[in-house]
Amino acid sequence: MRKLAFLIIPLVMITLCVTGCKDEGKTEDNMALADLRFHDELRLKTTPVKDQGNSSLCWVYAMLATIETEHAMRGDSINLSTDHPARSYLMEQVMTRAMTNTRTAITTRGMAPMLIDLLMTYGEHHHSGYNSQKANYNIISRKLSLMTNRKMSAKNTEKGANHIFDDLIGYRPKVVFMDGAEYTPLEFAHSVCMPDEYVAVTSFTHHPFGQKFTLEVKDNYFHSEFLNIPIDTLISHIEKSLKHGHPVCWEGDISEDGFSWRQGVGILSDTEETSQEARQKAFENHETTDDHCMAIIGIAKDQHGDKYFICKNSWGTDNKRRGYVYLSYDYVRLKTICVVMQEEEL
Repeated sequence: MRKLAFLIIPLVMITLCVTGCKDEGKTEDNMALADLRFHDELRLKTTPVKDQGNSSLCWVYAMLATIETEHAMRGDSINLSTDHPARSYLMEQVMTRAMTNTRTAITTRGMAPMLIDLLMTYGEHHHSGYNSQKANYNIISRKLSLMTNRKMSAKNTEKGANHIFDDLIGYRPKVVFMDGAEYTPLEFAHSVCMPDEYVAVTSFTHHPFGQKFTLEVKDNYFHSEFLNIPIDTLISHIEKSLKHGHPVCWEGDISEDGFSWRQGVGILSDTEETSQEARQKAFENHETTDDHCMAIIGIAKDQHGDKYFICKNSWGTDNKRRGYVYLSYDYVRLKTICVVMQEEEL
């Protein structure tokens, strides 16, 4: 077991997410959003858009999509399992409850850097090797919570949890077959992502710039540390990374009226400020919360010349942009909680 990740709860919780990712950000369309037309200036290669269903696993889908695009740009073809890290994450919580006799809620919520931690600890599978179309993680989480409410030994708890996983997700193979080679899940994970390959970055003034700190949001269950840099520097690093062929995993707020899943657009009103001070105030006032996670895979301009980041979402393809969302630079400047990017781009 990697660590007892759920024993220590941060004393300060600046943001709080209370709904599943797929239900957030669905505002009524308006003419300004519907009339926007885009020209893609840069678009990285991607795997097919997936659908997270009613789960809160957007952080798993987005970080895996980022890794997949990274390899696609290198000429590799990988499509990674979302069920493997999700199962590992839930099992870790189950065993923590069993070993400590605590009753903290079992959750599928998290943050993108946690996905890297899960891969490095528990390994990974190819999408075709471990993929369930029927898994309902809300039901799975409830069943695990009910099971661990009973007094059971750690051995019986693990056995019972694996029975639930095998029944509702499917049996998890012990080996990964790919390109004629056989890997353990951990070997395969290290072949697609190195431990120090990615770095988590944020931009807030309640901590010094140039240093790492544990970001005080509820979903940061592993207490991941984030490098703190000015927001204009962060935007320039995202743009530079994309131009160098590297995708970026974005995590931020989609509760704005200017965000529309149906139209595949996220913009701010003309009156909203995007300064460093404005984003800090929005964060502290709970106006910028840790709502959703997507992979940034390109850059575009609208008919007015305004710039956008192209994001690969995980809600299926049933929107105007076939599963993608165009976030304006100003939207990203104000509403970003964090990004995860290639360490070499910093």
